[in-house]
Amino acid sequence: MSEHERAAERIEASRGDLVALSHFVHEHPELGYEEFLSSDAVASAAEAAGLSVERGIAGLPTAFRATAGSGSLHVTFCAEFDALPDVGHACGHNIIAASSLGAAIGLAEVADDLDLRVTLLGTPSEEGGGGKIDLLDAGYFDDAHAAMMIHPFPTERLDATCLAVDHFDVIFSGKEAHAAAAPWEGRNALDALTISQVALALLRQQLQPGDLIHGIVTEGGSAANIIPNRAVGRFMARSLDLSRLAELRLRVNACFEAGALATGTTLEIEELGHPFSHMVSDQGILAHYRDAAEALGRDFRLDDEGAAKPSISTDMANVSLVVPSIHPMLMIPTHGAVNHQAAFTAACVTPAADQAVIDGALALAATAISVAKDDELREQLMSRS
Repeated sequence: MSEHERAAERIEASRGDLVALSHFVHEHPELGYEEFLSSDAVASAAEAAGLSVERGIAGLPTAFRATAGSGSLHVTFCAEFDALPDVGHACGHNIIAASSLGAAIGLAEVADDLDLRVTLLGTPSEEGGGGKIDLLDAGYFDDAHAAMMIHPFPTERLDATCLAVDHFDVIFSGKEAHAAAAPWEGRNALDALTISQVALALLRQQLQPGDLIHGIVTEGGSAANIIPNRAVGRFMARSLDLSRLAELRLRVNACFEAGALATGTTLEIEELGHPFSHMVSDQGILAHYRDAAEALGRDFRLDDEGAAKPSISTDMANVSLVVPSIHPMLMIPTHGAVNHQAAFTAACVTPAADQAVIDGALALAATAISVAKDDELREQLMSRS
């Protein structure tokens, strides 16, 4: 039996456990760095499958490392498991966690025969915090030769346009006053935020292609007859790379400064998590992924037709600038829903989504096996370390 067949057989034998794990994570949505139930469930499943597990790595309670094999080529799979506020697992991180675990289990079955070392990293807080960047900074990708994961999406794509992104809060502080009896005594923090949003809206007409700004108001006052002394907004700014993003932030920050100046309030900008970079997919690894996915019946005609790539942001992008990486989009049927919608959340626990867990695991494991057996690519990857 070939290595591909043995790995696939091991994954298929784990089908029930992998699907159950996906459903458990989906049923227990937890926000970034607070994924205690989900992280423990994935780590415990890795232990039960025979991998050696270290919990709480890099000082992060919900990060873990699970390993198998001791070979010279080191392949890392990334498991995400954080959810979004209100809509839960509307980005399918339950599928990501289970598929990456399945890939690690399958690859561990043949690691010794292929001179491989396999790592499954539990990476917290992809939705804004950047757990992979925490692990990158702490050295957990230092000796990896390749890093891989899949991401659920409404269409099948080899990769996406990953935009660099900043996450930040803006806090305006003013002075409360009676809105009818003495409004002139107040300094309206909500007005400052409103002026800033108008300035941002006007700025948008002059943004370069690939630049995006979006945000919400999280605090805006307590009563209509009280001049708000505090207003808070949460924003994201995106651009094609970190250099362009830094230029964009100068203009974005000026919009908030204008709001403070116009209203006599003070402004604080609080950066949230790490900046996410643009992504560079490794084309050699991606070619093997395509072969593996097509063998499972996956179809990449949109890529072949040159269809516009979807725009996303991910902390896997930061990893890709250090370790040869792939982050393909794995199609699940969503009936028109897109990521970050409640209908997408529902689509992540259908029978088709359950099959996507297995397909993702099979494709990732097969990709790693093919990379290990591709002498030229293997030598190229190992020469980078």
